[in-house]
Amino acid sequence: MSYEFVGETQGAPFSAYIVNAKPGQGPPSHTHPYVEVAFTLEGRATITVGDETREVTAGGIVVIPANTPHRFLNSGDTILRQIDVHAGPQFIQTNLT
Repeated sequence: MSYEFVGETQGAPFSAYIVNAKPGQGPPSHTHPYVEVAFTLEGRATITVGDETREVTAGGIVVIPANTPHRFLNSGDTILRQIDVHAGPQFIQTNLT
């Protein structure tokens, strides 16, 4: 569902997922010990951050605070393309479900 850019292996202080999710795809609820920023490029996503759920389409940007439970789901009928930038040189994820 995604491609990884691991900053640690490239000498960068951040990492990123390049997401290509099919309709209905998305990760389980999880947290990271750093900020994440999700940039939606194409498609539609339902993104839940803490207690807030919102629909995001192309051009939408969501900032996810550190240690905040969150998830996204491709809620459209086309491929969801987004870039999720993680403010850490490696991915650290704790799945909650």
